Amino acid sequence: MAKMDETLTMLKSLTDAKGIPGNEREPREVMKKYITPFADEVTNDGIGSLIAKKVGKEGGPKIMVAGHLDEVGFMITQITDKGFLRFQTVGGWWSQVMLAQRVTIVTSKGDVTGVIGSKPPHILSPEARKKPVDIKDMFIDIGASSREEAEEWGVRPGDMAVPYFEFTVMNNEKMLLAKAWDNRIGCAIAIDVLRQLKETDHQNIVYGVGTVQEEVGLRGAKTAAQVIQPDIGFAVDVGIAGDTPGISEKEAKSKMGKGPQIILYDASMVSHKGLRDFVTGVADELDIPYQFDHIPGGGTDAGSIHLSHQGAPTLAITIATRYIHSHAAMLHRDDYENAVKLIVEVVKRLDQEAVNKVVFD
Repeated sequence: MAKMDETLTMLKSLTDAKGIPGNEREPREVMKKYITPFADEVTNDGIGSLIAKKVGKEGGPKIMVAGHLDEVGFMITQITDKGFLRFQTVGGWWSQVMLAQRVTIVTSKGDVTGVIGSKPPHILSPEARKKPVDIKDMFIDIGASSREEAEEWGVRPGDMAVPYFEFTVMNNEKMLLAKAWDNRIGCAIAIDVLRQLKETDHQNIVYGVGTVQEEVGLRGAKTAAQVIQPDIGFAVDVGIAGDTPGISEKEAKSKMGKGPQIILYDASMVSHKGLRDFVTGVADELDIPYQFDHIPGGGTDAGSIHLSHQGAPTLAITIATRYIHSHAAMLHRDDYENAVKLIVEVVKRLDQEAVNKVVFD
């Protein structure tokens, strides 16, 4: 395996952390550890989003850079008499990526390993075998023989279960495979933006934010933005990689390693034209690669940020990622580093005059 440098160690810590919507304590603590050295103060909103503030110039424009802390996962809803666990998906799951996958149930007594099960195909009719198994017919098997035994191990309804996967640097060391890239990569970008701005003169107040409950409706972005009342917002998240077999350019054009994605349109927001032009202008000036994309079938935290307070010009900047909302997703380290570089350079060029021009241009 590749030697783990500081950045890889941080990315591993962030992706290893377990945190579905409403249960973000563990990733929040990891993000807090890494971002605190670069912030003037670190606070929370009322539902647990992390807000790290760094002042470049008192009274300057407020720039919000938000990744979300939560990952898609499961919540235990029932324990059967025989010790199997019924569950609810939390965030979007496609049934075909779930069966026979290992999960970790986080209990008050520690972690319990489980596997997602269903009826075996050998006893299904030929017709039933051809159909994907409904999520409602799946269960989690933790190897317990009864409800009492499962409860003895600490399992309770309401406990979260998260995908289990080992952070892996691929043979091509730029390719990184892990669970929860959606959206610990956004949290990492927010950390690194503050890190790179620490020794830099700029005219703004920058907020590196880890929002909660994005996967169930962009909820923490709404409350965090209410606290911050930003003048400019950036949501940093994952986007769709269109470079695997079977995907046409019409469906998804972006390729891993070709730069961060500038999202033109998604289900939660029409991107702000003035901000979009400002950001792509900076990228063009500095030869930072980027790709345009649109995601009609999904939203980002930008959807909540741009409607906060009196409204704020907002842009979603995303990292082309394969196999999101599954146990293991893959992204390219160059895209991550270029996203950080682009946002840092944009912040350096923003001041009150530039913000006014972005808003009203």
